[in-house]
Amino acid sequence: MVYRRALEPDRRHVLSKLSAEAAAYLTQLTGTAPTRDDLWADALTHGSMGEARDYQRLEFLGDRVLGLVIAEWLHEKSDAAEGKLSQRLNALVSRETCADVARAIDLPTHIRLGKQARDDGGAKSDNILGDVMESLIGALFVERGFEAARAFVRKLWDRPMVSGTGQRKHPKAALQEWAAGNRRKPPVYSLVQREGPDHAAKFTVCVEVSGVGSSTARGSSKQEAETAAALAFMQAYG
Repeated sequence: MVYRRALEPDRRHVLSKLSAEAAAYLTQLTGTAPTRDDLWADALTHGSMGEARDYQRLEFLGDRVLGLVIAEWLHEKSDAAEGKLSQRLNALVSRETCADVARAIDLPTHIRLGKQARDDGGAKSDNILGDVMESLIGALFVERGFEAARAFVRKLWDRPMVSGTGQRKHPKAALQEWAAGNRRKPPVYSLVQREGPDHAAKFTVCVEVSGVGSSTARGSSKQEAETAAALAFMQAYG
């Protein structure tokens, strides 16, 4: 009993981090008012706030929950072979898709970012938006269980699923096959430049196919820049 009383002041401090506005947003988004304000405050908190807890642990969990829900959904609705299912899964759980979903639900407004991170464009970063989207899924799983998390993901990912995200081959895979089909060496990706702070970094990548040419593109992650470069190359030479 003494130990519990000693913790209560700190817990009240943690609870206060979830604003009334954020609580109302989460209630509307998930259909039920948060019962663990500390959990949801963690889910919305970026490391730039300098606090003891942020979204990273919940993002780790949410990433796995998201992958399972999407994999189950694809298996349920499609008779495609494993390779096609994997292709769609990778696209639907990608950082870019998670960030697009986050923007669609106005999540950037409610992320707790340090002033410098926000001034540097952190609320627009695919990396941050994708991570926080997954952390919300993790928080929902912890508070309400898998069934609630599954319903949440299926609701928010309905548009990407219906629109066919991932049905077309990924640009990097398409370029790899194009090079092989044209008897060229595999494409080589090189990092040209990395700019900005970690939470709002910009990467410039060049992809080259020997004897054909090269293309350069930028992105908020190295992977995103490589994908854009591959797409630009196929548009120019494919």
